[in-house]
Amino acid sequence: MPAILERLVRQLKAKGVSKNKAHAVAVSQLQRAGIIKKGTLELTAKGKKRQALGPAGRAKSRAAKKNKGRKPSDYKYNKKTNRATLKKGRKKRKKKKGRKKRKKK
Repeated sequence: MPAILERLVRQLKAKGVSKNKAHAVAVSQLQRAGIIKKGTLELTAKGKKRQALGPAGRAKSRAAKKNKGRKPSDYKYNKKTNRATLKKGRKKRKKKKGRKKRKKK
């Protein structure tokens, strides 16, 4: 069983979901997300990349995707909450306002 699937099953069981239901939900969600192939427990190419990132990399990647214009390196990972939060001192980048270009006649 892939490590990414084992971790999700563990997280669901920790929330009080029964073992069988946790496994079914985890497989369903990972198949829907394109992490494992439908009808099997084999990782897809995307799944292999995501698993290689590890929990911290996935959390940072999720946070960066949610907040467009940020890089995963702008975030730090918290093991206890499995969340990535913005590092201190990282302000939102503003677009520079410049002159509008005049149309040539």
